[in-house]
Amino acid sequence: MDLGPINVNIEGGMTYPFPPLIPVDQHFERKRLEDIDAAVTGQLRQIPDADVAGKSIAITVGSRGIMGLVEITRALVAGLRAKGAEPFIVPSMGSHGGATAEGQVAVLKGYGITEDSTGAEIRSSMEVVQIDALDDGTPLYIDRIASEADGIVIANKVKPHADFKAGYESGLVKMLCIGLGKHKGAVALHNHGFARFHDILPKAGAKLLARLPVICGLAILENAFDDLMEIEIIPRDRILEREKELLEIAKASIGRLNFTDIDVLIVDEIGKNISGEGMDPNVTGRPGSGLPGFDAPNIQKIVALDVTPQSHGNGVGIGSADLSTRQCVEKIDLGAVYTNAITATILNPAKLPMVLNSDHDAIVVALKTCNLTTPETARIVRIKNTLEIHRIWVSPALLPHVKASDRLSVAGPERPLVFDATGRLQAPE
Repeated sequence: MDLGPINVNIEGGMTYPFPPLIPVDQHFERKRLEDIDAAVTGQLRQIPDADVAGKSIAITVGSRGIMGLVEITRALVAGLRAKGAEPFIVPSMGSHGGATAEGQVAVLKGYGITEDSTGAEIRSSMEVVQIDALDDGTPLYIDRIASEADGIVIANKVKPHADFKAGYESGLVKMLCIGLGKHKGAVALHNHGFARFHDILPKAGAKLLARLPVICGLAILENAFDDLMEIEIIPRDRILEREKELLEIAKASIGRLNFTDIDVLIVDEIGKNISGEGMDPNVTGRPGSGLPGFDAPNIQKIVALDVTPQSHGNGVGIGSADLSTRQCVEKIDLGAVYTNAITATILNPAKLPMVLNSDHDAIVVALKTCNLTTPETARIVRIKNTLEIHRIWVSPALLPHVKASDRLSVAGPERPLVFDATGRLQAPE
């Protein structure tokens, strides 16, 4: 969309004596998986060859950014083929990719998932079949192509969800019920609302596991640095039990902003590859659902400056920001955003914030509209995105807190905010 110039008159104009920012390291535990091939191959040993030999096996691949996703998928394909199976990939992302078969293949390509990179055919369709129903009659749908396979491997990252808190959040069960349910299946379950997902997901998962030829689940865990931390293959009959345990590990391993109060949070980029809501509410404390349980700082204003290329225009989550820019908003495909939001039945993430002409102007307005704040007292935090928060930049007003915390340390000298001639904020040195 082309917004055109935006004329805003505020007292004093678009000027503000920005305080400098100081690079700060946040300290999180960094358990890291070094050898993906060995991990996947080793885990596959627990799957008997007889369970997969000669069978067509559908592997789910979703729309979330996962470190090493290409390598994991390739190793899984190779390992299954070594056991005599005929694996193929099914895009499993509900309504993402504009709710089209071609769009979902394009999303996978954006993550490097292609037939050449993985060694497996990608079979994409939005056609579904009804497998079962919940007790209240809610239909449970599954991708038709996957339903016709001899076996299914449910692969996904297990992590805290961006909209609700429960025993099952983002992971194997949700992938089975919603990701593999495509647009129709996602709509059917989201119609209950996130407030009921704590009850809906395990019931739907149990019914589908009882009816589908699921061979196993492949759970992926990441640390606070967005590194692979663990890969675990879970036998079909232990998926419900083990996923709950892995989710607790994942919750303890995510990154957070180690502050109590922030006046302005500058987010360089949002995106679907970063979080289901563009920027993770586990970091910002602003779930689009409005549901409680998100432990995060109190933030007066959030400024979102850009949308990642991997989002393919899906800037859902922009509604969690208070301010953005023309450059950012003009990259957004409202059709993709609205499809995503309507499917999830929560519209707040699709709302547009106040839009300014440049990064400079958006940050000026954010600071000027913070209550009881001066340039000397402004508590500013800048992050690249909500996945990469081990290195952040903070204003001098937060320095006493940094020095008093064993989870934070100064990583270099202070530097001024630098803008180019168009008002675009430059990457920190």
